[in-house]
Amino acid sequence: AIAAIGLTIPFEFVLIAIWIGLSTGLTSNLSRAVGTGMNRRIEQYMKSALRLVQIIAPGFALTGIVIWFVAPHMSLAEDVTRQFRIYGTTMLCGASLTSFWSILPDSMIKAHQDTRTTMWAGIISNVLNILMNALFLFVFGWGIFGIAFSTVLGRLGGLAYATVKANAHENRRKAEQAEVDCTPDPRPYRTLFTLMIPAALTFTLMASETGLVNLLLSRMHNATEAIVAYSIFYRVALFALNPIIAIGVALLPYTARRFGRGDIAGIRKGLRDAGLAMVGYSMLFVAPIMAVITPWVARSLTESDVSAEFTRVILYLVPLSCLLGSPFLLCRPVFEGMQRGNPGLITALVRYLGLTLPMAWLGTALAARVGIHPIYGLVVGLLAASLLSSVMFTVWLGKALKRAAKT
Repeated sequence: AIAAIGLTIPFEFVLIAIWIGLSTGLTSNLSRAVGTGMNRRIEQYMKSALRLVQIIAPGFALTGIVIWFVAPHMSLAEDVTRQFRIYGTTMLCGASLTSFWSILPDSMIKAHQDTRTTMWAGIISNVLNILMNALFLFVFGWGIFGIAFSTVLGRLGGLAYATVKANAHENRRKAEQAEVDCTPDPRPYRTLFTLMIPAALTFTLMASETGLVNLLLSRMHNATEAIVAYSIFYRVALFALNPIIAIGVALLPYTARRFGRGDIAGIRKGLRDAGLAMVGYSMLFVAPIMAVITPWVARSLTESDVSAEFTRVILYLVPLSCLLGSPFLLCRPVFEGMQRGNPGLITALVRYLGLTLPMAWLGTALAARVGIHPIYGLVVGLLAASLLSSVMFTVWLGKALKRAAKT
């Protein structure tokens, strides 16, 4: 069953990349249109996104059907083939009915700066998923089909809640807001693709870092223990970054609305407040917590003394990882709110293709030279890559805001 889920992950990864890309393009443009009273463009972007979903969703349903017929020819073990056919087909066909459709209400909600509803939609989906997982798995005995089916059905709860809230926001806007500019967008699809494609590619590049790191770890002494330790570090760091990711999600519509009104000073203030919150959170919240729980986490999640020691040392670097990685997570949505997707993509290319591998390799080489295990140098090298790309992105954004203020 675990192998079957693993075989489906690449398809889900493509799904998430497309979801993030379309959501970014739609949220930014809706926010700008809502903030400036361009009611006709709001309708244009929603209709254009709907047509894109109507094209994309059947493609994933077809992929799920293809998995059912192709899996028996993949030279897999018989039980893995059976589980992969069930799980992969259910997940991808189900995603075509639930996941992509949620982009429309989710983007509208965020355009109205109601990120609390986005949070509750996610909570509703996850709680329903957990409850139905238990029901389908332990009561009905549906096995891996129950796991996949509960995920699909759980998303319907969040989709329904988000749709109701999005409609309420729109009804209120139509009743209260007068149309300021009725000029239609001559190329609505191009407007969406301008942000959609860079955002999807940026997410793809971000996710590729783990593959490169695992390649280096697999060539080290005590490779298994090193991979275990880095996996724990990666998951803990990702968990710690969640509040910063949430700030980034809120910055996109915040920036787009103010950019549409020409309020560059408001954008700077929001970015400055977010940056101060990032520093305070990393140093005053994450750092003390990691200082306390790191020894326990290292002992609890590892099975060997070597893994525990690797984990214990690198987990102390989680606050620094949050601090150095945050500028990328905050600058990218600000650029996207300014209708510029390429800076985020270019910075991601520099970091994940230009810096990650050489800096990680340099760190492992220096660690070996001073007589410590290469995993420590690898993590420090990744932090250095994060620092360099963050400095580059921050300087770039500062100059872009200055130019925008002058115009």
